[in-house]
Amino acid sequence: MKLKTFSKWLVVLGALEVGFMSVLRFDLVGSILGSWPMLVTIVYALVGLAGLWGAYAMLTKKK
Repeated sequence: MKLKTFSKWLVVLGALEVGFMSVLRFDLVGSILGSWPMLVTIVYALVGLAGLWGAYAMLTKKK
């Protein structure tokens, strides 16, 4: 899988997570990976980096 595709899916995951947290008070990532708290932290960090990558790409008009 390409890095760009992986990054886009992480941004989608982050959007779903925020939506579930705000509307349903449900932690999607935490409920799936709850028994591995370090992995949850890594996923959240990757989602954040993917968001930064997407923002950078939009601001610099890179595709």
